[in-house]
Amino acid sequence: MAGRGEESRLCSDCVGDPFLSSEIRRDGRHGVCSYCEGEGQTFSVGEMADRVESVMERHFHLTACEADGVEYVMMKEGDLDWERKGETIIDLIQNHAEVEPAVAEDIQVVLERRHYDVELARMGEENPFGATAQYAESGVDDTEPRVGWLSFEHGLKTEARYFSRMAEWTLQSVFEGIAEHSTHGNRPIVVEAGPNTAMNAIYRARVFQSNERVEQALRRPDLEIGPPPSKFATAGRMNPHGISVFYGATDPMIALAEVRPPVASMVIVGRFELIRPLRLLDVEALRVLNVEGSVFDTTYFDRLQKAKFLKWLSQRITLPIMPDDEPYEYLPTQAIADFLAGNADPLLHGIVYPSVQGGAGKSNVVLFHKAARVQPMDIPNGTEISVSSAYFTEDGEEIDYRVSEEVPPPAASSRSLDVPGGSAIWAMPPESVEYDSRESFLKLDVSSLQVHHVRGITFKTDAYPVTRHRSNKQSWDF
Repeated sequence: MAGRGEESRLCSDCVGDPFLSSEIRRDGRHGVCSYCEGEGQTFSVGEMADRVESVMERHFHLTACEADGVEYVMMKEGDLDWERKGETIIDLIQNHAEVEPAVAEDIQVVLERRHYDVELARMGEENPFGATAQYAESGVDDTEPRVGWLSFEHGLKTEARYFSRMAEWTLQSVFEGIAEHSTHGNRPIVVEAGPNTAMNAIYRARVFQSNERVEQALRRPDLEIGPPPSKFATAGRMNPHGISVFYGATDPMIALAEVRPPVASMVIVGRFELIRPLRLLDVEALRVLNVEGSVFDTTYFDRLQKAKFLKWLSQRITLPIMPDDEPYEYLPTQAIADFLAGNADPLLHGIVYPSVQGGAGKSNVVLFHKAARVQPMDIPNGTEISVSSAYFTEDGEEIDYRVSEEVPPPAASSRSLDVPGGSAIWAMPPESVEYDSRESFLKLDVSSLQVHHVRGITFKTDAYPVTRHRSNKQSWDF
């Protein structure tokens, strides 16, 4: 085994990998490089071998040096031209450290000497760092963070739902610095929404079972189509019972589909303008995280692992949940939303996530409570509002929704009270309405309102046949 030995020196200029080169400049010892003979900060070849060995353990695995049983049979029959997978240790050192072949060979020799075993050599076993040994990338194993997350979910459902230190620690570790991640195609993880942005409005739908209730809702659609008062807010994917948030969609038909209306019901769909700037976490962007770095950076593997875990988590967040399971299975996503609403950096106003009801590019939006207030309509006090839903002709009834406002004279009128949820449908008496100090982030475009009469529902399914087989029982005579 030739080579310059462990005490030979290598300077930062002879290493092309930026991270490793800067590490030599920062932590190296001043000396003469054994390869370019220049003076500067240097690592010994032994120190380089330490780092290479650590990289091999984290990122690569030794491949089989001969065909296995199945591959061997296929080779014998001429169906497989077997070739060992991977690259030699020298090639890997040269490519990842970006060093000259002589440097890579010297590092390999040092590692081969360290791992030489007389007994294994006598038995013909391969030295894991021998010149002919070959390695392939191991891939990233995110089992550990997944197990940690599942443990968090289990604890949330069965042990401690409130004031859980484990829940706080888990969410903090997962979402800390979330906006700093980069993605393929430079897709932003935190989406800017609001005026003068691509997302300047979202749609919301509400189901009604009778025409009388539709007419009542059209009197004050800002109150009835917007989020309910906290007192009437039921639990959802991103909110617990009693926390009022705004659920919407980027497409009106997706908003309609997401409320799962039954046949013969009516659905009012409206467009809500975003009148203030908002920042929304794009869950789908977590599936295309781009992690760059050096295998010599000990944090690189952790970042790869976290990126893979976040991809898995983003899919888990948007899994369809059966209605019977919703109160239980929504607990983790409710905890996520609650954490992000108050602890995210930068400040977040909501979440964008893919709709299971729509195709590519169709998304749901949830605005946290602080950003879920709808600007009240400007209706003077004392205004009489009438709604009609049809008129009759010789051919029968024609559906035609019309809303009329009869405003009192200016001297006798004043602006309507700025309170949420005071209409008949929410059955909330005015004296029980609490003062709402939140800023309005949404404004209903009244001209966008449509009433959809649900005549039928289309299902998209995968059908699988069921086979059935009958056979005679075996009888055994002894």
